[in-house]
Amino acid sequence: MKRVLRYAFLTLVSLLPLSAQITYEGNGEGPGKGKHIVFVSSDHEYRTEETCPALARILAQYHGFKTTVLFGVNQKGFIKAGASHINGLEALAQADLMVIFTRFLNLPDDQMKHIVDYVERGGPVVGLRTSSHAFRIPKGRKYSHYDFKYEGKEFEKGFGHQILGNSWVGHYGKNHQQATRIEIVPEQKDHPILKGVNDHALCAAGAYVGIPDDTFTVLTKSQPLNGLTKDSPADETKPPSPSTWTRHYTSKSGKKARVFHSTQGASEDILDPDYRRMLLNGVYWTLGLEDQIPSDFKIDFVGKYQPSSFSFGGFVKGVRPEDLADIHSPIMPRAKKRSGAAKE
Repeated sequence: MKRVLRYAFLTLVSLLPLSAQITYEGNGEGPGKGKHIVFVSSDHEYRTEETCPALARILAQYHGFKTTVLFGVNQKGFIKAGASHINGLEALAQADLMVIFTRFLNLPDDQMKHIVDYVERGGPVVGLRTSSHAFRIPKGRKYSHYDFKYEGKEFEKGFGHQILGNSWVGHYGKNHQQATRIEIVPEQKDHPILKGVNDHALCAAGAYVGIPDDTFTVLTKSQPLNGLTKDSPADETKPPSPSTWTRHYTSKSGKKARVFHSTQGASEDILDPDYRRMLLNGVYWTLGLEDQIPSDFKIDFVGKYQPSSFSFGGFVKGVRPEDLADIHSPIMPRAKKRSGAAKE
């Protein structure tokens, strides 16, 4: 009898929807009051599962935004870096902004539909790092045109190229060996996104190649360094490459929407306060709130932020989204020994 009951319980658990999201309701005050930002988070290397909730908490606690973070999870409901399974994407239907930080996802059609619907209605987009190659979807699938190498002229090079402005181009310098200095383009120093941002922020992640066109306003460039510290000398063989820009895309509905993209964004990158401030300013600009960027813009982390060094397979295992639901909980909580934590 006990065996039958146990089997029935396990069957019931397997049928329950796995929560892959957390929501921070906001403090009810500030420019973000009444606005809902949805973060779509699942990449294999750069610890988006740490970057996204950290930014979401700041925007909720200090600026009044309601923020929802959606994570890639495994079949047991544990956060799994790069997982192509993200429940809760229907939240995009009511979102005012999508912040996306994903890599090579091949989501089920019923999940992918929510992202496509958001883009087709012309929602504004903030894209970080690997979102240039956010999707890798095989030919013949319903949404294969979002693939980063899609060859059809109607949506050439997929989501990254069509929405953010660049698909995956390549690394610029040696990742994990060369840090990146973020240099402000002098002509753009008065742009709202650069308000309060000091020059020469340090990002731990290596630079990417950025190829601008006439739809871009390039705000910063990445200078690879010969080392991993702020005082490391510049790699003189590599002049600065575009790394942060704004642009617009025109949706299927005909609406013109704002886009802010940064080729950086790893968990350790946002330790630099000037880089972190620029990302948060970018959220304001993308929502059309640039005139409300506070002069005393608060950017402190909420809860203990203890980022993992970015690497493939280096994510903290044994963590469920609900472990981050308390806005003051650490990011990330230290690994917990739980059945199924590291398994599909």
